[in-house]
Amino acid sequence: MNSPVLEMRHITKKFPGVRALDDVTLEVQKGEILGLVGENGAGKSTLMKVLSGVYPHGTYDGEIFHKGETVRFHHINEAKQSGIGIIHQELNLIPELNIAENIFLNEEPTVWGSVINYSEMYLETHKILDNMGIDMNPRRKIAHLTMGKQQLVEIAKAIKDNIEILILDEPTSSLTEVEVDLLYELLRALKHKGVSCIFISHKFKEIFHICDRVSILKDGKYVGTYPIPDLNHDKMVSLMVGRNIKELFVKETADPGECVLEVNDLCVKNPTRPGSFLVDHVSFKARKGEILAFAGLMGSGRTETMMAIFGAYSKKSVSGDIRIHNNSTNIRNPADALKNGIALVTEDRKQLGLHLLMSIKENITLASLEKISFANVINKPKESQIVGEYIDSLKIKTPSDQIAVNTLSGGNQQKVVLGKSLATEPLVLILDEPTRGIDVGAKVEIFKIMNELVKNGVVVIMISSEMLEVLGMADRILVMHEGKITGELNRKEATEEKIMTYATGGTR
Repeated sequence: MNSPVLEMRHITKKFPGVRALDDVTLEVQKGEILGLVGENGAGKSTLMKVLSGVYPHGTYDGEIFHKGETVRFHHINEAKQSGIGIIHQELNLIPELNIAENIFLNEEPTVWGSVINYSEMYLETHKILDNMGIDMNPRRKIAHLTMGKQQLVEIAKAIKDNIEILILDEPTSSLTEVEVDLLYELLRALKHKGVSCIFISHKFKEIFHICDRVSILKDGKYVGTYPIPDLNHDKMVSLMVGRNIKELFVKETADPGECVLEVNDLCVKNPTRPGSFLVDHVSFKARKGEILAFAGLMGSGRTETMMAIFGAYSKKSVSGDIRIHNNSTNIRNPADALKNGIALVTEDRKQLGLHLLMSIKENITLASLEKISFANVINKPKESQIVGEYIDSLKIKTPSDQIAVNTLSGGNQQKVVLGKSLATEPLVLILDEPTRGIDVGAKVEIFKIMNELVKNGVVVIMISSEMLEVLGMADRILVMHEGKITGELNRKEATEEKIMTYATGGTR
């Protein structure tokens, strides 16, 4: 190989109580797509923040070399001036500004020294988008774009200044398959022009599809860098987690018992299409001692069904009968659902599941304050005891329960959301995409927790878009299409083909 365009040598980064990076080395070749993988908390995002100037020189140990010369970035703009750009997992766009205004934010072309030259800005934005092969109106507001289009605007913003190294942190986490394909095309075009990309992802399928090599981190340490042809799924898992995982889905034998949750003729009106339904006369039973999975394509009504059961919609838009132990319930809101023993771990943990600026302790007890309070005064020793038990049982990696949740890795944030729901001591626990955005090691731990819950008599209902998860963990599978249940399969008879047949509206 030629000399690397980028080298990071012996990078060590510490936070209070945590060594996030420990003597990490990384090399990137010109015009390659380098995958960067590791469990949540392995140090991937921290390493990229060091590289891109988010963490300035002096706050870490080690050296960075760009085209053979030492560079020391004290600010993200200095990294950009050296041709290094980063697109964070959380997009940094202003929704009420248009595409051109976001791309040229704080770098607007001007006339007479201070007046923004909008004509030139829109013209330059047109050129940038055309070079990327993207057909978008520069005057369109960001708020009106899909997540995929917003992602492309972030890339346009990064590459407008002759970028040489582009860092993408979980770039496909909110994209549709069509948008992912667009992103792949763009990355290949950048590669052809000699731009190097560092691609962080938990999705092995993406890594094997788009990357030339893969660098692996574990517990803040560098494991190694491997050409894609030298790796397979099992080997990469083993290198990431430090152990062999013969079977990802550790499913224990279930012995379904009495019916705990019964749903009859549940309907949710479609607010944008009068006379139609998001959830269309859905009926099912969930039994003690089983994992019941809901499968289906995006927009099939799975999440809407669970949100209705949890009381997230107005009573005017929902009809049907929800029973717990054969007793009819009156669920008007999530508080009513919790009182009836129904808890929900939402699909979007950051927007709907957590208060990111609050501590782990505050988040875990947020939905169960009544159980640890008397006369509106929180019993602090009891709160600490309960939180400590969940930190231990869920294996949440943290030096303290006082740490703000936004400082945790995605997998540990997911465990905090799970702990918050478990602290309510539910009869029925609904998990909507419980492993989205977390690494393979954390997935295994989530699956083990699900097994333990079922063993202890909790009814677990799981929504997952990962077919292998559905087939690997469910005792029974209900498949939805256009708001209706179109098929039911038990564990022994379920196959990917049968699920997809029902999910696309077909019949067996």
